[in-house]
Amino acid sequence: MGHYAKVEDGVVTQVIVAEQDFIDTGAMGDPSLWIQTSYNTRGGVHYAPDSDTPDEGVALRKNYAGIGYTYDTERDAFIAPKLFASWTLNEDTCYWESPVPYPDDGKLYEWDEEDTTSWKEITR
Repeated sequence: MGHYAKVEDGVVTQVIVAEQDFIDTGAMGDPSLWIQTSYNTRGGVHYAPDSDTPDEGVALRKNYAGIGYTYDTERDAFIAPKLFASWTLNEDTCYWESPVPYPDDGKLYEWDEEDTTSWKEITR
């Protein structure tokens, strides 16, 4: 079994688990719309199932596809929607990155796009 993303006009509209033969027969519509994805691939790295440990598996299309993601044919990558205008795409991971790194002090932060384009501590 594999995971497949249905890509219409460059956007993922559905993700299913199926056999390649099932996709190839056209049972789910035009087979050319379905692109294989791997739930073990994140940021261009393949991980052991249900872990954060990289393994020797082949990373497939940078990231696991999700509904609303785009499929970039040039990069052969699934890319999540861009959340903030100031963030840029990391070409190696195909993750969106903030212009300021997330603070590494153990506190919780949220991104403040409107006022400071930086991380703002959550103090609730």
